[in-house]
Amino acid sequence: MGYQNQAWLDQWREPVEDPDQLICDPHHHLWDHVTHRYLLDEFKQDLDSGHRVVSTVFVECASMYNSDAAVALAPVGETEFVNGVAAMSASGAYGTGRIASGIVGFADLMLGRQVAAVLDAHLGASPRFRGIRHTTGWHESPSVRNAHSNPIAGQMKHSAFRQGFRELAPRGLSFDAWFYHPQLKELIDLADAFPNTQIILDHFGGPLGIGPYEGKAAEVFQVWRQDIKALALRPNIAIKLGGLVMPINGFGLHKRRKPPTSDELKALTGDYYRCAIEQFGPERCMFESNFPVDRQSCSYLVLWNSFKKLVKDASSDEKASLFHDTATRIYRL
Repeated sequence: MGYQNQAWLDQWREPVEDPDQLICDPHHHLWDHVTHRYLLDEFKQDLDSGHRVVSTVFVECASMYNSDAAVALAPVGETEFVNGVAAMSASGAYGTGRIASGIVGFADLMLGRQVAAVLDAHLGASPRFRGIRHTTGWHESPSVRNAHSNPIAGQMKHSAFRQGFRELAPRGLSFDAWFYHPQLKELIDLADAFPNTQIILDHFGGPLGIGPYEGKAAEVFQVWRQDIKALALRPNIAIKLGGLVMPINGFGLHKRRKPPTSDELKALTGDYYRCAIEQFGPERCMFESNFPVDRQSCSYLVLWNSFKKLVKDASSDEKASLFHDTATRIYRL
């Protein structure tokens, strides 16, 4: 994954589409794993590929937790780490774009009301802290790996989870939701229970293409579309358009001999993008990279080119919302 596949990605280059379009990338990670480093220098290399990314939002990935802190407070270390990266970027020494202008961290909502202390610690750790993501991706099939936060079935309906969730809105914090498409109805119920909490759906709600869903792309899309139509009726929901070429989505791009072109990405995934934009409107949609996770399947240059080609005929105002304004408004950048 990541920079281990640079030679593979380098097999295909294409010109940058609409290089002057302002972009806020509202979803990326930073980490230093044993097998893969993706920190400021590596991310900046992708950012420098030609698109005009002026700001970004970091989203939690269990990176740099504080090993000296209590378990509940350990994730605050991630916010402290990313705030340092953001300060480096804000110095101007790494270019004009502002990396991690917003930070989405992790707090265990299963702590119930006790999560308040964790949220306050995050807020104290960085003025850039905007909300949390507590991943709830769970599936009964052993072929589908559950999310990194070790969720349980039906977690978004759990009383403790909701007690914790109740602590977000009074602090002006948003909630990033990440799970798999069979769980979309759970988010609809959560959004109805907390209409004053801003919720952002990550990665289209995780349409699966592996395990019991392998070879069933058309069926998955139809089920997903019906739930997305219902979800879009909830005004407190915004949606991130991206994160759709991970291995779990079943397109198998990471297994190909050569990486995809932006035209191929557009053809392969376009139905999801067109449906989401139609249902939510540009003012509640934001393109995202989900890098370096989606880097397994395509380059940063190609990914954003595919987005630009998807909405080539949109108005300038619609493009401004999709590429920049929705993200900066939702995350209060």
